[in-house]
Amino acid sequence: MLFAIQEVLDIILMTLVVGFIFKDLFRNLKNPFLFACLATAPALILHELGHKFIALAFGLAATFHAAYFWLVLGVVLKLVNFGFIFFVPAYVSITGTASAQANASIAAAGPFTNLALAGIAVLLLRQKKLTTKTYLFLSVTKQVNLFLFIFNMLPIPGFDGLKVYTSLISYFLS
Repeated sequence: MLFAIQEVLDIILMTLVVGFIFKDLFRNLKNPFLFACLATAPALILHELGHKFIALAFGLAATFHAAYFWLVLGVVLKLVNFGFIFFVPAYVSITGTASAQANASIAAAGPFTNLALAGIAVLLLRQKKLTTKTYLFLSVTKQVNLFLFIFNMLPIPGFDGLKVYTSLISYFLS
């Protein structure tokens, strides 16, 4: 089975929480909560699924998880009107042993999924006749995905970038 029931439930919960956290950015729209869910959650979900599917392709076990502690922290920061909300809404647990090349590929899959999504949004934004709502949606999609790509590729402990770089260094030195 590609997805366990708990993974589907975690994706739904994460989407709802992310929509709640970011809904005020779109308060001028008819349904800001729905728009926030649709404009932000796919970038996060597809990022993590990029990790999952590449890990599965390398024969590893991979499971999507909502990061409950971080989601609660995000909601608390939202409720107290904290100016900057930083949280990790989800992650993929991977079990099994992989080569350095496989580890680099798995770690890079999430950020490069975001880069591809940003690229698609840029191409679609070049269309001449977009509604205001479509333009806003594609602009947010581009910005969120570019942010996730750049931020995740930084060589910071716990982030994808450090895993990519250390795995590549290990691969080339071995």
